[in-house]
Amino acid sequence: MADYFTHFSCLLDVGTSENAAGALDLYNKLSEEGASEDPPSDGFLLSIQPEHGGPQLWMRDDETGDPERLIQFVKLCAAQFSLTGRWGFQYANTCSKPRLDGFGGGAHVLDLATGETLDWTYTDGWLAETLSNEGDQI
Repeated sequence: MADYFTHFSCLLDVGTSENAAGALDLYNKLSEEGASEDPPSDGFLLSIQPEHGGPQLWMRDDETGDPERLIQFVKLCAAQFSLTGRWGFQYANTCSKPRLDGFGGGAHVLDLATGETLDWTYTDGWLAETLSNEGDQI
């Protein structure tokens, strides 16, 4: 049996050390909500690392993570702390055994001020679709 994983590691600057502490409260609340879902969300890990600076949140998977939960958290932080600018992350989908279509990934970019998705890409199925359109121009 193969196991599937989603990996990511990214930073979010929330402006101040006080905001970073407040973000930990938002994270704990969101994690509680995710744990009560059926099935529970894979979630992600969050910490404030000194090497990244006081207002920097380090978000990453713990064996596997939930990109949708990460995006939801970033949107909450953006609204709570009036963040602006663009933020994004990329992720990799991997498999514990060699499987066709077992690997891929994507990336997502948000406008922090509006919470809107500016762009995204997801490679699941892209290769098979591109190869099946042999006569089409790429």
